[in-house]
Amino acid sequence: MAIFMALASPELDVVGLTTIFGNAATVDTTRNARVLLDAAGRDDIPVSAGASAPLAADYIGPVPWVHGHNGLGDAPIGEPSRPPVATSAHEFLYEMAAADPGAITLLAVGPLTNLGLLLQHHPDAVDLFAEVVVMGGNALVPGNATPVAEANINNDPEAADLVFGAKWRVTMVGLDVTHKVNLSGAAIDRISAVDTPTAALLAAALPLYRNFFETRNHVDGIFVHDPSAVAYLLDPDAFTTEQWPIRVETESFSRGKTWPNMGDTDDAAPPAWRGRPAVNVCTEVDAPWVLRLVEERLTRY
Repeated sequence: MAIFMALASPELDVVGLTTIFGNAATVDTTRNARVLLDAAGRDDIPVSAGASAPLAADYIGPVPWVHGHNGLGDAPIGEPSRPPVATSAHEFLYEMAAADPGAITLLAVGPLTNLGLLLQHHPDAVDLFAEVVVMGGNALVPGNATPVAEANINNDPEAADLVFGAKWRVTMVGLDVTHKVNLSGAAIDRISAVDTPTAALLAAALPLYRNFFETRNHVDGIFVHDPSAVAYLLDPDAFTTEQWPIRVETESFSRGKTWPNMGDTDDAAPPAWRGRPAVNVCTEVDAPWVLRLVEERLTRY
């Protein structure tokens, strides 16, 4: 949904997709990215395969009961029309940004391993991007993968701690706002009914995900996590933000938790937060506006 929403937004120029494990293994997400672009008629956009495991741990594994065994709700999909580019995701990101410094905003809607590798291999990358927008984390609310951790961050906390600690501009669009953006079943039906290849793919992919939310979370429809991050790119004024340094827990039962330092000046901050840059953390959202924007873009495509 986020990819189709971005492609349908004339304010954005999607110049490439990189893939990562999380909801499914990287081999599956790399296929899916190309299948989505084929459905959208955008085989001009390159796709680069990312890491297959976190920086410092084993991959937790896919979640087929939420996203299907193929990562697209078990929708019947064919093979993509073209292969991914040969360059690995973190090198692809660096090459794209270095070719046009300051022009590219990096939207991360999965675990942050590729970004962690980018920072490890190319520390100067912090000066090349206009902004990094992360769909992930939870500053003031519970987690969704564990009682304390959001799923994307929980898949690679070490990488996330690198990303939030690097001296580039970072915005966190996490569960604090995405759990307030609830796309109704009626809206899903309207999006799915449009006579386009993209809507047909969504109509096949969304029922499993929707059923999980409606039976497990007892909501009508779904929370639209990743499209909310696209909405932030389109209209940041729809979001209320606070500026806090963030640490990501990498040990014990709170592994994956994004911890903000919410009041101390840097010299008075606890040592673990001292010297960390402020992250732009989304705390409130105009949910009705974002929902109208999501539906408008997904029915337009």
